[in-house]
Amino acid sequence: MNVPFGFDASLAVLTLAVAGYAIAVRESFAAVIAFISYGLLLALVWVRLSAVDVALTEGAIGGGVTGALLISAAAKVGNGVADVSRPLGRVGKFFIAFLCAVITIGIAVAFLSLPESAPTLAPLAAEHLPSTGLGNPVTAVLLSYRAIDTLLESVVLVFAVVGVWTFASDHHWGGAPESPGRDRPEEPLVFLGQILPPLGILIGVHLVWTGATEPGGAFQGGTILAAAWILTMVAGLTKPPSIGGRWLRFALVGGPALFLGIGVAGFVIAKAFLAYPEGYAKAFILVIEAGVTVSIAVALGLLALGPPGRRLP
Repeated sequence: MNVPFGFDASLAVLTLAVAGYAIAVRESFAAVIAFISYGLLLALVWVRLSAVDVALTEGAIGGGVTGALLISAAAKVGNGVADVSRPLGRVGKFFIAFLCAVITIGIAVAFLSLPESAPTLAPLAAEHLPSTGLGNPVTAVLLSYRAIDTLLESVVLVFAVVGVWTFASDHHWGGAPESPGRDRPEEPLVFLGQILPPLGILIGVHLVWTGATEPGGAFQGGTILAAAWILTMVAGLTKPPSIGGRWLRFALVGGPALFLGIGVAGFVIAKAFLAYPEGYAKAFILVIEAGVTVSIAVALGLLALGPPGRRLP
């Protein structure tokens, strides 16, 4: 057994063990910590599979923003044990176990029935990669070959924020979410809130810029920026903004609107929707990435804050 195989085997066993613990544990806070750990382990798995872009997204979303949302939810519901006053009974447990077994067998059959040489468009995509001016094939696929999917994903985030806002009462509408931090945060937290956000901004911008040639992109960079913004609010350095602010709403919809505008302009400049003129594809993609990054950062931050809970004077 060589060292890489031993590391991969240990990583696989540890990932499955943490996943099982996250499902089996009864305390909500322990389950959240296990879920965050599971997300970080999955990021390592993707790195070992040479999918660094997916690893960055998994680490930022699975271990970052989603973890912050779950920690906030666990803090509100308390760290009690799950209510088991009404058990499922043997029939219910058997039915759930049967469904899990059917799904597992179905996935295994689908995987084992794949041809040895699976059909792929990778050679064709790599052949046309120089025409996009990009060195990162993932960015080329997301913003050139399958740009409509990426556009819809950015729009979905806006609708998700609107959906969260609908939980606000009429009395609080137009106000601001509750602060995620304490009135008097501890000094170490304030220190981190002053030191880490500048580094987060630098890393986020770097991920967006380098995404054209190396692993990175708007979603990864936007997630880092959102985490930095959330940290400043948790540390009490900034207050949650009012949802009625024009700058906030413009930042939220500006990225998808810019993306859509460039897509429509493609009819004129390249004779197709979301098509880029020859020789200028990289420039248009970088503009889209910059606009979408801001919208993603604002959307994820607002999702972490939740609906408005207080009125502004």
